Amino acid sequence: MSEQTPPPATEPTSTPEPTHTPEPTQHQSPPPEPTNPPNHPPTEPTDPTPPTEPEPTIPLDDSPTEPTEPTPSEPITEPPAKEKRTFIQPAVSFKVESNLLIDLTDHQRKSLTELKTLISTTTFPSAATTSTTTAATPSIWGIPLSEDERTDTILLKFLRARDFKPTEAISMLKSTLTWRTSFDIESLLQDDLGDDLDKVVFMHGHDREGHPVCYNVYGEFQSKELYVKTFSSEEKRGRFLKWRIRFLEKSIRELDFMPCGVNTIFQVNDLKNAPGPGKRELRIATRQALALLQDNYPEFVAKQVFINVPWYYVAFYTMMSPFMTQRTKSKFVFASPSKTAETLFKYISPEQVPIQYGGLSVDYCDCNPEFTVDDTATIINIKPTTKQFVEIICSETCVIVWELRVVGWEVTYSAEFSPNAESGYTVIIQKATKMAANDDPVISTSFKVSELGKIILTVDNPTFKRKRLIYRYK
Repeated sequence: MSEQTPPPATEPTSTPEPTHTPEPTQHQSPPPEPTNPPNHPPTEPTDPTPPTEPEPTIPLDDSPTEPTEPTPSEPITEPPAKEKRTFIQPAVSFKVESNLLIDLTDHQRKSLTELKTLISTTTFPSAATTSTTTAATPSIWGIPLSEDERTDTILLKFLRARDFKPTEAISMLKSTLTWRTSFDIESLLQDDLGDDLDKVVFMHGHDREGHPVCYNVYGEFQSKELYVKTFSSEEKRGRFLKWRIRFLEKSIRELDFMPCGVNTIFQVNDLKNAPGPGKRELRIATRQALALLQDNYPEFVAKQVFINVPWYYVAFYTMMSPFMTQRTKSKFVFASPSKTAETLFKYISPEQVPIQYGGLSVDYCDCNPEFTVDDTATIINIKPTTKQFVEIICSETCVIVWELRVVGWEVTYSAEFSPNAESGYTVIIQKATKMAANDDPVISTSFKVSELGKIILTVDNPTFKRKRLIYRYK
């Protein structure tokens, strides 16, 4: 930990993304010139269960895909070349709608009023009411469906899932409450279903807009032992379904359902080593889960980002895309293995992204006592065959701690301290070292500053690929 206040940094000579305060100086040598259709659209499943290749049960989110490539940090000065096909052609970007009454159209406000009237005259399952509500007023996810400042947010989810048709929205709502009673959701929340699947689905950090992020790691089912334990019989598949619903319910109850609050979840679906189409048991479980999610959890997805996407999934999406609504496609983002990290960084800050996906975040433990998700990181694009310099100005005696990584490495890294005094000597902190792709993903270093000067971090990219440098210090 630092003994003194972090030193100031000089202004950068290149534009990193995102901004980091304080910011060190960055110098980059100049690069060489380049050589060259149902009645009701299904509501989105809040977290798709393991995809199984060409199955027409792809999670249909119900609501526009974004480009998988983040906006480059350097401005483009040359006229655009001939348009190239991207990994998957994007649809119009989806923007989460407001739940404030003032932002609704006249038609939407009228539909909301009509739905409230229908709720007051509808008989609901008795188990849908709680001790905090009257006998005639149901609640869902712990929120009463009348006379509560969070009620409108819930009702608007059902209305948007049914194109603001009140009679169809009340039918969906009543069906959901009936299912929740039969599935005994409230008791399920108290059940202990084990921790076997904790690495398959987990919450970690937030995106840039404050949505909690849920990671779905389908490659974990490549473990034969886990696969058999989870899907080999109808009873085990039923237990998996209960575990998945319980996890989702707990995540939903952490959301803020106030009109200006965060009430959706950002989904990351890792398809690396995902089981193929031959897994019959997995296909059955997937169909069951998707049916429940689409029918009973409307409008809980902020974005569906698929990473490490194999070619067959792209082919399947291309085939199914004409049958999806624009709203559904707008929430999908696809990234090939080589674009996974930069795609995630577009939506999630690197200090919030887990290390295994190119970020700096580790599980909440003692693995990294120096830094937390509150310590912001800086991203710099390193052009092919160039060197990147990062200067940390040391204006007082203290201990400087930093961590740094280049996604995929294949670079040379060094660090040194250069004193301001002409009589001083340069201190080699880290001699030039070639970093291979299989080396530790993050370098963590500290240096005790005993005189004024600067720490210079040097990353040499000898390849013909653009690299991304991520670092933070204090």
